Amino acid sequence: MTKTPYPEGVRVPVADLFTTFLKLGLTSFGGPVAHLGFYRAEFVERRKWLSDEQYADTVALAQFLPGPASSQVGFATGFMLGGWPGALAAWTGFTLPSVLLMVAFALLVTRLGDVGNAGWLTGLKIAAVAVVAQAVAGMWHTLVSAEGEPGRVKTALALGTAAFLLVWPGAWAQVLALVLCGVTGWRFLPAAGTAKTAGLQAGISRRSGLMLLVTFGVLLLGLPLLRPLGAEFALADTVYRAGALVFGGGHVVLPLLQAGFVPQFLSADTFIAGYGAANAVPGPLFTFASYLGAAQTSFSPLLGALLATVMIFLPGLLLMIGALPFWSALSGRPDTRRALTGLNAGVVGLLLAALYDPVFTSAIHTAPQLALALVAYAALTAGKAPAWAVVVACAVVGAVSG
Repeated sequence: MTKTPYPEGVRVPVADLFTTFLKLGLTSFGGPVAHLGFYRAEFVERRKWLSDEQYADTVALAQFLPGPASSQVGFATGFMLGGWPGALAAWTGFTLPSVLLMVAFALLVTRLGDVGNAGWLTGLKIAAVAVVAQAVAGMWHTLVSAEGEPGRVKTALALGTAAFLLVWPGAWAQVLALVLCGVTGWRFLPAAGTAKTAGLQAGISRRSGLMLLVTFGVLLLGLPLLRPLGAEFALADTVYRAGALVFGGGHVVLPLLQAGFVPQFLSADTFIAGYGAANAVPGPLFTFASYLGAAQTSFSPLLGALLATVMIFLPGLLLMIGALPFWSALSGRPDTRRALTGLNAGVVGLLLAALYDPVFTSAIHTAPQLALALVAYAALTAGKAPAWAVVVACAVVGAVSG
């Protein structure tokens, strides 16, 4: 296999892209930050398919946009190296292993029937408390903590968003809170750095990019109008909207999906069990939606899994490729970066609210359960244990003690 950079205009074979991303999809544990590290090692250092500058620019764009950052970087990498077939091959290879594992777990849960009191399920829910708490702490340090006035404003945005959503939960309240945070950031916060983009080759015209962005908007506004047509349309709208509004990492999808799935499609216990399992498998955390689509009982589980998988990733992928030709000009605008700074602080507040409800309230009812959650959190943070190992250990402890 060629291990030298591909000149602009020369395509990497689609089969090479698929097998490379499939290997990553089978072995990439640890969440989106870890995934990006695996990508760089594979595409920049080992295969030299991208330069460091090209890769950094692609990551910068993914961090700016809503959606699953690691999947967006992979999709854009496949697009730049192999066009639309390469993008599809990259996404399929990286996502497929996680999808199959999560769908299999969903079918197992639904076959077992009422699993609300199962010890292993309790363990998974406790593990979810530790994983989300770790995500909140890490994101607070990165996106909220700062010296002086900016730090105070971002702290107020994060805590205010959490308080608002605890009192007024729901999908549209989340949208309103994030919009207000973006406006506040634009008005009162400094721009969060700048982004270099000279090395990024879009490979798509501005007209085509605009068409993709318009498609994103049409689906976001149009899918709610189709909800009365049936459960399939309601699920598609719920999942697409969640994928379209996720800033700050895959964990943020938890409250967005919870608002749309519980209790309309499944119970809170089944929901949290799937989230715990999603942290134990490789690949993108967004395949949690694949589990939800398969676990719902309103229509065919396999149709639900397929629909949820496509719709959770589609908005981020449309935005990523659609924004490529505009990124250089947009990322350099100070007002854009100020709004993004405020928006990111609000995202931390959104996840903080979700840590309490539904994650903590559905998992912690006794002192021993709280103790296990604290031990799991310590293992993740002080012990640097991988999330999948902590999830499996909590499930085993729950099964033995429950």
